[in-house]
Amino acid sequence: MKTRVVITGIGIVSPAGIGKDEHWRNISSGNSFVSEITKFDASKYLSRIAGQINSDLEKLNTFPKRLLKKIDRFSHLALLASEFAISDAKLNLDAEDKERMGVFIGNAIGGWEFAEVELRDLYAAGLKEVSPYQATAWFPAAPQGQVSIYYGLLGYSQTIIADSASGLVSIGAAYRAIQEGEADVILAGGSEAPISPYGLLCCNTSGVLTTRNDVPQKAYKPFDKDRDGFAIGEGAGIVILENMEHAKKRGAKIYAEISGFSMTNDGIHPTKQDIEGRQLSRAIQMAIKEAGIAADEIDYICANGSATRDGDIAETKAIKAVFGKKASQLPISAPKSAIGNLLGAAGAVDAATTLLAMENSFVPPTVNLENKDESCDLNYTPLKGREHRMKAALVNSIGRGGVNAVMVVRG
Repeated sequence: MKTRVVITGIGIVSPAGIGKDEHWRNISSGNSFVSEITKFDASKYLSRIAGQINSDLEKLNTFPKRLLKKIDRFSHLALLASEFAISDAKLNLDAEDKERMGVFIGNAIGGWEFAEVELRDLYAAGLKEVSPYQATAWFPAAPQGQVSIYYGLLGYSQTIIADSASGLVSIGAAYRAIQEGEADVILAGGSEAPISPYGLLCCNTSGVLTTRNDVPQKAYKPFDKDRDGFAIGEGAGIVILENMEHAKKRGAKIYAEISGFSMTNDGIHPTKQDIEGRQLSRAIQMAIKEAGIAADEIDYICANGSATRDGDIAETKAIKAVFGKKASQLPISAPKSAIGNLLGAAGAVDAATTLLAMENSFVPPTVNLENKDESCDLNYTPLKGREHRMKAALVNSIGRGGVNAVMVVRG
């Protein structure tokens, strides 16, 4: 029998708030936290709005200033979310076997805020002016490595790159690792800091960002007839996964059990997805089957909510294919509509938000859904959240090129 895996800690740093409590309070309010980019002059970009973290992060933690000078913002966000998660789980690291503790953190584009400054110095002033930390600050494995080093975690660890699905895939991979006995405790999730000149350029050239810059708070509109793409965002989501027996032995609070996880690929195009949602549907079916429950036992779906025509229609069709007649009554929402698509952190923050929704018996809304697309005719909880008891929830996370990740959590 495979080991049962539970979630015992939540750490979130998002445009909606620093820490899980502030994030939940704001994400459930129905307000939007997408705004005009202010960190640099973004006036020449087609899309120049984002979900931004405006707090002074250096005042919110005890990490050494010497360390912060060596790392990119996406590693800083990962460290901060990890600190929150460890604290929330009441995990005494000194009492743990650190050789049985791992770190699984995903991202989509790496650390370009640090890299851009150093590359400008390279071309303007020469090799000697480039920071020696350039090589370790930008690369995708940096957050996972920095968290491992800072806390001295020596167990099985991975960096996951799967576009916007990276965060949820990281949690899924950590779940599998604990199931197979590779570790007892894993910090898992995603981190992203794409709001830099080059990072924003890369996102703009993807062709999937909203260009409604005049009213940023209204721009990201999943499942809405007038949608034109998503707004990007920055942030991190880290959760603590544990062997259930390990969690019970130390008397940990258990948010939920991960009971099913699945991944599929559409396999039709390097960036586009299958508008019929066939492989997403199969991923949902496989995750539910592994969870050992019937489809009608799912009480809530945290949708990917891409706010692109093909993406929204594909997700709607996939849900209908699995849930049949119940699909129209099933509460569904896309909480990320309030904060932007956090790319490699999106699925992790969605998973953490879903755990908080279950804890509070409340479905967070899909903000800005004012004119529902006739092809997206399910209950996507427009504008205002509602009370709803949830014993089992499903999280969808989709990356460019048709990466489909689906997780089932049970309270």
